[in-house]
Formats: sequence, C-alpha cells, structure tokens
Amino acid sequence: MLILYARLFWTFFQIGLFGFGGGYAMLSMIQGEVVNRYHWLTMGQFTDIVAISQSTPGPIGINSATYVGYISLVNAGHEYYWGLLGSFIATFAVVLPSLILMILISKFLMRFKNHPAVEETLQGLRPAVVGLLAAAALLLMNSENFSSPSVCPWQFWISIGIFLFAFISQKVYKMSPILILVLCGVAGLLLF
Repeated sequence: MLILYARLFWTFFQIGLFGFGGGYAMLSMIQGEVVNRYHWLTMGQFTDIVAISQSTPGPIGINSATYVGYISLVNAGHEYYWGLLGSFIATFAVVLPSLILMILISKFLMRFKNHPAVEETLQGLRPAVVGLLAAAALLLMNSENFSSPSVCPWQFWISIGIFLFAFISQKVYKMSPILILVLCGVAGLLLF
C-alpha cells in the first residue's frame, strides 16, 4: 500500500509540475498515467471522474486528482478510509509544484516580467497549452461519451445533439455556461 501511495504522490507531483495550461490541459496527462500506464482506473471510470470533476466546484485538475486518489485505492481492494488518504495525497501532490514554484518565482517574476527572455518563454508555452487542451478534448471524444452509430445509435445521436446544443448555445446565443450545464444534464437524465 505504501508503494501505491508513493506512486500516487510521484505521478501527481509530475502532472502538477508539467501541467501547463490548467486542469483541462492536465486531463490527457492524468489519463495517460492512471488509465494507460498504471491501470488504476478503467477508461469508463476516468470518464466518470472527468464528468464529476467538471460539475463540482473547483479546478478540474485538482478535483480529478482527488477522485483518482480515492478510486485508485478502492480499486486496489483497500477500505474507503485508505482511499480518503489517497485523495489527500494526490491532491496535495498536484498542488505542491505550483505552490513551490509560485513561492520561488513570485519575487523574481515581478522584477523581470518585461524582460524579453521571460516574454519569449511565456509565448513559447502558449502553443503547448493549446495542444494539451486539444488532447483533452480529443480524449473525451470516446465511445464512453458518444458511443458509436453501430453499437448504440440512440446514445450516439443524442450525445452529438447535446454537444451541438451546448456549442451553439455558447457561441451563437452567448447563453450562460451554468444554464447550459443544467439543460444538458437534464437532457442527459431524461434521454438516457
């Protein structure tokens, strides 16, 4: 069990250290580690965790770490209270690099924020962030979320319809994201 805690800490510490661009950019990294590499969760469980993390208050990367920490211990056959400790460890680990970096660079960044090297470094990170966000979006376009026309046509077309509704409501009609979430959630409950 201690090995699992250590791996959990190290995995989420690395994700927190290299997860530029926020929680959505971290999703593909989290999925790569916890589903593909360590097999702590199934893809279906990871998709559920992403959905829960999006609908609960707080940053999605931190919420995901919290849920993964719990589920990974429970899936390994441990009691729920060990899962709670796993939640704490994963959450602490994903936040720790940002805390350390902000403490270390806060004084220097204010002094050198207009320096060309700092500006160029930050501009160089922007394409990487866009790539990580695109990877997160593609990660969520899987059979657990959309099914397929050959397996379950009803779920596939309803999922596409809900996606299009949310996209058009936000881009064209500038609808409130909270209202979109509520309407899509109600539609999902009624239609699935």
